[in-house]
Amino acid sequence: MAAIEDHGYMKVCAELASCLSISIAAARRKVERIASKNGDRGLVARIKIAETLLQDARSVPRTGAGSITAELDQLLEALDHEKNFMLED
Repeated sequence: MAAIEDHGYMKVCAELASCLSISIAAARRKVERIASKNGDRGLVARIKIAETLLQDARSVPRTGAGSITAELDQLLEALDHEKNFMLED
């Protein structure tokens, strides 16, 4: 797949990447995956998908119980049976 170098598309993907704390390439792959699943081939459709994903990402609270950081903190906590786990050298 050839790279799409449209400025508007790259700007929306960059904003999406920043909002989700992922790379621009990962944001583009996310958009491309949804576009191919929907059968959308045009640039306009991909920009709309990226804008929709960006709106969804911005609607998630940054702080509090439902935030992305709270979910990451929960995933990084050790389980009770793994707290004292240690690898030997």
